Parts: sequence; C-alpha cells; structure tokens
Amino acid sequence: MRETVTPALGADSEDPRRGARTLVEFAYEAMRQDILRGALIPGERLRVEALKDTYKVGASTLREALTLLVGEALVTAEGQRGFRVAPISLKDFEDATRVRKLIELEALRESITNGDDDWEAGVVASFHRLSKVEEQFKSQDRATLSGEWEERNRAFHAALIAATHSRWLNHFIDILYQQSERYRRIALAGRAVNRDVHNEHMAIKEAALNRDSDEACRLSELHIDRTFEALSKMFQAQQGE
Repeated sequence: MRETVTPALGADSEDPRRGARTLVEFAYEAMRQDILRGALIPGERLRVEALKDTYKVGASTLREALTLLVGEALVTAEGQRGFRVAPISLKDFEDATRVRKLIELEALRESITNGDDDWEAGVVASFHRLSKVEEQFKSQDRATLSGEWEERNRAFHAALIAATHSRWLNHFIDILYQQSERYRRIALAGRAVNRDVHNEHMAIKEAALNRDSDEACRLSELHIDRTFEALSKMFQAQQGE
C-alpha cells in the first residue's frame, strides 16, 4: 500500500512534506529539486540506505520515487546495481537544446493559433509575476532569487504554450525544459550573466499576444540559443579551472 503523508501537529510550515499527498510524491520532489540544483551531483551513485537517512522515508518509497525520476531522464537505472544521477555533458545539453527547440516552437505556434482570452490573460499574468523577480536582480544578489526566478520563468514559458492541445507535446517539453533548468542551475552557480533576459521575455510575450507566430518563434529560438551559448562557455571555463 502506498504511504501517505501525515504531517505531525506543530510541524514546521516549511516542511516540504506538507505540500505532498504521499511520501512517494515528497521523496520524488525533494530528490528532483536536489538534482536540479546540483546538491545531488551528476553521476553520483544513489544508495537507498543513505537516501533513507537523508529523506526520512522507507526503501520502497525511495525506489518508487527514483523510478519516476528515471522516466524524466534525471536518474539512470543500472539494473541490479541501483541508480545514479544522470550524467551531464555539453554534447547531451546540445542535443536536448536542439530537440527542445523543435518541439517547443511547434507548441508555441499551435498555442498562438488556438489561444483565447484566457490564454492571453495567463501569458500576461505569468509575465507580470516573472517581471517582479527580474526587477529585483538590479538590487539583490541573483543567487538568493534563483529558486523563485526558476519557478516563475518556468510558469511563463508554460503559459506561452498552454493553448496547445497535444498532451504529448506538453509532456516532452516539460522533460526537456527540466533538463535545461538543470544545466542552467549547475553552470550559473556563483556566476553572473551579462544578458537582458527580461527584455527577451518581454519581446516574446509581445509577439505572442500580437499573434505573430513567426516572430514569437524566431525570438524564442534565439532566447534558447543564447542560453545554450552562455552555458556552454561556462561549462568550458569550469573544465579549464
């Protein structure tokens, strides 16, 4: 039987278990976040006995959560030898970026064609929320805002393609975006980027709302390419350290 989360009375409000419906969901989300932010490093062996102490859940719960992460290409299964954090490489990132553009631009074009007033409202609202964080980049340490920015950035890009009717497009875009987020977080750790991402987002938003799918796709492709180019340079610099 699947374990369910029963928060203790008086538990800390920041405990991630309080937002999870099951312990499997909690373990999956906790490990996913640790992989994305690099706390669990690429190639690291994921030993169930050690993870039990870290996440305070049982072995069967961890194995089920790890299997979910295998399906998202964040963890690899090694048969009887267990699990590892999926490795990273520039070649892999380049391939993920190439496929992400193929799929995401198709979804964006379809979404602009299908989008109604609710879609437009979602794009405007998500851009507004993202802008609030990006404005703070001018006065605060970006590292302290990175988690919130990642969440709102993801929501904005999801809003842009929300009117596509393809479940599979959304599924694969989510996996590929997650890979991009993983590479971005690892490469940007402790580093600054001289780039006006806010204006890039604004231009994409305006083109989408103007129903100019060609321009929106051109700007989105450029946006993704710039991210790849910036992170590629950072990975190469890290290898030379």
